[in-house]
Amino acid sequence: MSRRWEFGPERGDDGVVFRLWAPAAERVELLLDESEPTAMNRHTDGWWKSPRHPTPDGTVYRFRIDGEVLVPDPASRAQADDVHGPSVLVAPNPESGSAWKGRPWEETVLYELHVGTATPEGTFRALIPEISRLAEIGITAIELMPIADFPGRWNWGYDGVLPFAPDRTYGSPDDLRALIDAAHRQNVSIWLDVVYNHFGPDGNYLHLYAPNFFNPEIDTPWGAGIEFTEAFVRRFFIENALYWLDEFGFDGLRLDAVHAIKDPSPTHILTELAQTVRAEIDPRRQVHLVLENDDNAARFLGPDTRKYTAQWNDDIHHTFHVLLTGERHGYYRNYAEHPEADLITALSTGYVYQGQTTADGTRRGEPSGHLSPTRFVAFLQNHDQIGNRAFGERLTSLASDGALRAAVAVQLLIPQIPLIFMGEPWGCTDPFQFFCDFGDELANAVKEGRRKEFGLDDLPDPTARETVERSSPRVSGATPDAAPGSWCRFYAELLATRSRHLVPMLASIESGTAHGGKSEAIVARWAPGWVVVLNLADRPRTLPDETRLAENARIVYSTVPATFASGTVLCEAPTTVPAWTVIAAKEDA
Repeated sequence: MSRRWEFGPERGDDGVVFRLWAPAAERVELLLDESEPTAMNRHTDGWWKSPRHPTPDGTVYRFRIDGEVLVPDPASRAQADDVHGPSVLVAPNPESGSAWKGRPWEETVLYELHVGTATPEGTFRALIPEISRLAEIGITAIELMPIADFPGRWNWGYDGVLPFAPDRTYGSPDDLRALIDAAHRQNVSIWLDVVYNHFGPDGNYLHLYAPNFFNPEIDTPWGAGIEFTEAFVRRFFIENALYWLDEFGFDGLRLDAVHAIKDPSPTHILTELAQTVRAEIDPRRQVHLVLENDDNAARFLGPDTRKYTAQWNDDIHHTFHVLLTGERHGYYRNYAEHPEADLITALSTGYVYQGQTTADGTRRGEPSGHLSPTRFVAFLQNHDQIGNRAFGERLTSLASDGALRAAVAVQLLIPQIPLIFMGEPWGCTDPFQFFCDFGDELANAVKEGRRKEFGLDDLPDPTARETVERSSPRVSGATPDAAPGSWCRFYAELLATRSRHLVPMLASIESGTAHGGKSEAIVARWAPGWVVVLNLADRPRTLPDETRLAENARIVYSTVPATFASGTVLCEAPTTVPAWTVIAAKEDA
């Protein structure tokens, strides 16, 4: 039986009731297809409802506010055209995901992609043939960048204004369901990046008829902040999370930039959202909720993984980036002084900043050493870290091949959950650049803002089709059985090692310890017996006696010849570890 939704059209045996929460409106009318407007009735708490209509699926509709402004349904399930046009009545899908129960968190290897650029067609259905290629490499979960309907022909997705509607340029709701079902048939999870901290700057009409959706005292880069003390606002976003998980069968949600959510309520909206999802989604399903939180707030993780499963670890990315590229500008300056020491902290206890003061004097972070390393998502690249650069360069253009391979090996062999950005397993060198498609005034403002941000005049035009096309990763058809040394085979071997040796340990793994740096290799350990030895320098380093491997250690992976990576050699001290070397081993408890 389909869930009864509070937002969007309400179905019954004798027709459909169209609803709009518009507390500031004096009059609301429903326009169905080309028919005459129908007056809607004011109800309590700001709701307007139409008489029940025997309305077929596929009917287009919108609302007229106070006889003047035509608006789409803010809970539209699909749009006929762009975000300014009419919404489409879409049939519910109560059976979605009923047979598939998901995969345990410990098995997760995330692959982040942008639907519009991941394939030449840029659609949900065009992704279906790609699933098998990703699964062959060892990817177990595909994370879609936001798909909520956005204005224009292309966008990263973070300017969505209709959070229940898959963007029409990617395909229909049924096309999205086909993608999810195809992934599940191949034992691959599908995740969605959702944006609950703001609406995009074009196509959001809520302020016209529901101004209490926003709080003008909360200043954000997108205007007045969302008013999360308002009960209907809270329910709108909680219902959105349930909608994607329930009606489409998504296996996980990544909540974008939750540090920008301001909520003084006794129960924070993030807490209520997680509690509701856990209470209302079938507990037999493996559903994962992950946060992006630039504040390094560990409090939403806690000991209960049935709430939020994990959080993105920007700190480990920033540390790796400084070590690989030598860049020290912007937020990288917070990691510039002692990057190897910062990496040791990130490997041991998750965050680098756990309450310390950053370079600009801001106190950042909370203690995270009590958390399992599986509560952190580790990445070398993602859409932000590539696309927010002036020219969108990838690490393949910024670091040496040996250095990057060593960093990839560390990322995939430590207990933190890995996230890989689209194209990485093929050594992609194409940029991923910022793009959007706004009207002239807003487009010019975006271009001027980027010129000021980077102090450059020759930036890629974020509104040009060429920028979008340039951001599509051109990767080879290589498979895991490609020639030795290929990026694809390299990733496949690492992920096979992770799956075979590390994943079975992850359910019981604890926060770790790490030592070394400066003139020494780094040795990181996690109970009950996982060890990673790494030298991310361009010269050999010693392995001191106090960090040597146990005599019973069994090496399961090495980036150097096996003649070096033998237990007997590494158990002697000091041992010289070659440049750009990573070794993983298991020690008996």
